[in-house]
Amino acid sequence: MIFGVREDLVWATGSARLGAALQVALGAVVTLAVVSVVSMTGSQLRAGASTAPTCTNPDTTATLSLSIGGFTRTVIVHDPASTSKSKRALVLNLHGSGATALDQELFSGMNYTSDADGFIVAYPQGLIPDGSGFDWNVPGVPLTGGRAVPAGSANDVKFLTKLVGALESKYCINKNEVYATGFSGGAREASQLACDESGIFAAVAPISGLRRPTSCPTTRAVPVIAFHGSNDEVDPFAGHGEAYWTYSVSTAAKDWAKQDHCSKKATSSTPATNVKLTSYAGCADGAAVELYEVMGEGHEWPGGPVMPASITSELGPQSSAIDANAVMWSFFEAHPLAG
Repeated sequence: MIFGVREDLVWATGSARLGAALQVALGAVVTLAVVSVVSMTGSQLRAGASTAPTCTNPDTTATLSLSIGGFTRTVIVHDPASTSKSKRALVLNLHGSGATALDQELFSGMNYTSDADGFIVAYPQGLIPDGSGFDWNVPGVPLTGGRAVPAGSANDVKFLTKLVGALESKYCINKNEVYATGFSGGAREASQLACDESGIFAAVAPISGLRRPTSCPTTRAVPVIAFHGSNDEVDPFAGHGEAYWTYSVSTAAKDWAKQDHCSKKATSSTPATNVKLTSYAGCADGAAVELYEVMGEGHEWPGGPVMPASITSELGPQSSAIDANAVMWSFFEAHPLAG
């Protein structure tokens, strides 16, 4: 399915059309500031590891083809122009179920934030075929429509952690500032990374898909910021959705607060019109848990590029009440790994 829209609903009405419509519609709207687009094999990437990455560089976007864990994987990397020799943060931005890395690059519009704030953003791609796109292998969780993960599927937690190391050999990355975000199925995978690889990912920002997996063997309190539309009909805010979506988003945030040893009592505020913020403070290791409920929004990326009607008719209404990219980046900046 495209961007997490229920497969049994959308494939019957042509979700492959949605992926194509998104790329056509946004191609005329989103300028990706590409200086060069290249394809790089895994061997080429490894060959470059013998020399230190250069921190000063022009603005580039590259499509990499990497051999990781016995599978050929695709990742789009946007590295903003820099004249500084300082290492930069890395944000992994994971697409939704049935989508692609390119879809997520366009859908989230994060290259703009990357350029403005000077961090590297990478858009990895899943491997489990789903219509015109791909799904992530979230451990112990069925795919959309209750489908089982195909036998022999790649371990995506291992892929994404090894990807970080591979990118560190190519790009000028600060190991203490590696973060993960994602949409829908990608948000559920980002939630899993927080549990399984808390020593690598400093903080996570799931959008329209926050979960607190079980088990969750974190080695530290993980800062979590999440965004979710109150009118999301794909992954309902109150839960009670598909087999992978049972409990509410509020329950997921509360469980993360317990995981991070935060204060039991949450604080509620209204940082913007039609936005409710539920915050848990007093967490261990300086962590925090924040949940932004965007009133009236559907299964969307808050503050993202304006979607055409062909997309919003399937995913629900958008909202510009809050810029998820800007808010999550401020949160990430405040929560690096301890050096």
